[in-house]
Amino acid sequence: MENGTLPYYFNLTMFVNIGSYRYPAFVFCLLLFAMIVSANLVIILVISQQRTLHEPMYFFIACLSINSLYGSAGFFPRFLIDLLSDTHLISHSACFTQIYVIYTYASNELTILSVMAYDRYVAICQPLHYHTKMTLKTVSKLAAFAWIVSASSVTTCTYLTAKLPLCGNKIHKVFCAIWNISKLSCVRTVINNIVGLLLVGTTVLIAVSYVFYTYIRIILVCRRSSSEFKGKALQSCLPHTVTFLIYSITGFSDVALSRVNIEQLNPYVAVILSLEFVVIPPLLNPVVYGLKLPEIRKHISKMLSW
Repeated sequence: MENGTLPYYFNLTMFVNIGSYRYPAFVFCLLLFAMIVSANLVIILVISQQRTLHEPMYFFIACLSINSLYGSAGFFPRFLIDLLSDTHLISHSACFTQIYVIYTYASNELTILSVMAYDRYVAICQPLHYHTKMTLKTVSKLAAFAWIVSASSVTTCTYLTAKLPLCGNKIHKVFCAIWNISKLSCVRTVINNIVGLLLVGTTVLIAVSYVFYTYIRIILVCRRSSSEFKGKALQSCLPHTVTFLIYSITGFSDVALSRVNIEQLNPYVAVILSLEFVVIPPLLNPVVYGLKLPEIRKHISKMLSW
């Protein structure tokens, strides 16, 4: 490839040659995709159909499920095709479309969880003002803000990366990623690195710091409250805490994987670590909320009994 060109195709090199095992792997991943879609659709349907669940907390849970469907749709169809293919080439436009979808999914997950932390903070620390603060207009603005922040930052980073002249087309991953493409650049990527660090760093730092702040305030309020109040607060916050931890662990694994020499890792381990970020949160989020929140669990049981 000539210096400073934009390749028509990228080659995803992390796909392991598993021979005839590709067919069981395909079936397993297809079932996984079906489970993710089914579980999240159930959560969305239950929340949308039951008037008793038309509350801010459940609205944000539905937003998480919608985001899970969005991210899974941007990853699984292409991944399933690659499992059955002998070559793993993806066009330039398809690669950057996949980048945009997967990165906005990841960013949306964080911003929605941050907004949910605010909702729990108001509900527990300012219960008398909850319905005046968390109106339909406010909830809609918070949801829109979460999506707009993600879309803006990801659009900027994707645009800057797409303009880079590249001296290669091999991406050491099972899906397209900004960092892996930036490493193929023929020129220095100082501006891209600075802008990316500022946007991603600021978003992550503010979101994570705010989540920790709200939980510290909630813990302080619970310390002065009755055991019954503590039990209700724990039941309300536990699903959010578990979801946030799942997101943080899988996100950290993906970031750490992009910073190490993948060729030194066992190829199967590398593939599993790269997949967990786009598989585990969409799969476990509806399970966590469906099992831990009594109102959702009750209506899901009714739906299944029908």
